[in-house]
Amino acid sequence: MKKIGVIGAGVMGRGVAQSFAQTGHEVVLVDIKDEVLEGAGEEIYNNIRMLKLFKKVEGLEDPEIIMERIHMTTELEMLREADIIVENVNEQWDIKKEVYSLIDPICHEACIFLVNTSCISITKIAALTKRPDRVIGTHFMNPVPLKSAVEVIKGMHTSDRTIEEVTELLSSIGKETILVNDFPGFVSNRISHLFMNEAAFVLQDQVATAREVDDIFVKCYGHTMGPLETADLIGLDTVVDSLDVLYESYQDPKFRCCPLLRKMVHAGQTGRKSGEGFYSY
Repeated sequence: MKKIGVIGAGVMGRGVAQSFAQTGHEVVLVDIKDEVLEGAGEEIYNNIRMLKLFKKVEGLEDPEIIMERIHMTTELEMLREADIIVENVNEQWDIKKEVYSLIDPICHEACIFLVNTSCISITKIAALTKRPDRVIGTHFMNPVPLKSAVEVIKGMHTSDRTIEEVTELLSSIGKETILVNDFPGFVSNRISHLFMNEAAFVLQDQVATAREVDDIFVKCYGHTMGPLETADLIGLDTVVDSLDVLYESYQDPKFRCCPLLRKMVHAGQTGRKSGEGFYSY
């Protein structure tokens, strides 16, 4: 079993920490705010309890046992012994740049950095470190514990050994690796964010309501969730940040963020995490 460092205790970080801990790995979960860590602990415990109650994960241990494997801290120094780092901070370059400048000197040279980013180039992030061969993209999907696969992104310098180690690691937590090459947005978000952005334009143009837009994708196309409900789940602020990265990276107007999306973020309506987005929660 590996010692896993998870940076960022938001929605994705919580799911990642839970997935590793419930499969036997020791996890250090780091965030800059104690209250965020406290909320993360409560949510992870409740999520494990519900998974066990409804038997959604075979052979799942009791929540108390799993939670003993998750150590929460605001100190990056606690990552010194980690074998793997999974970085989940906000999709903003300045924030990510600062994080990697801090953790690269702390972590031992064999430590692999897994970049859980929506759109930012893995090669660009790897250039911030002295270990570009051991930096790889791992785009986990929400809710992490229930997803069977991970979009894994090979940066320009990512070594074959790193790919092998990460593939084996993901397999140990029950997830298939789908390996793709590195361009901003990769496969999933380069396509899905066009869906969400255009759905917001359709709503802004009063062509249909949010429910009608989503019903067409769910009831006609057979999707599990429509694009606007998906945006609420991800967080509208994250969607806007990702669209901005895609627009800047490709200079293509198809990635121009819908004004309604940005307006909602300015109003604090970021989706499920704020209780209000395209729907009320």
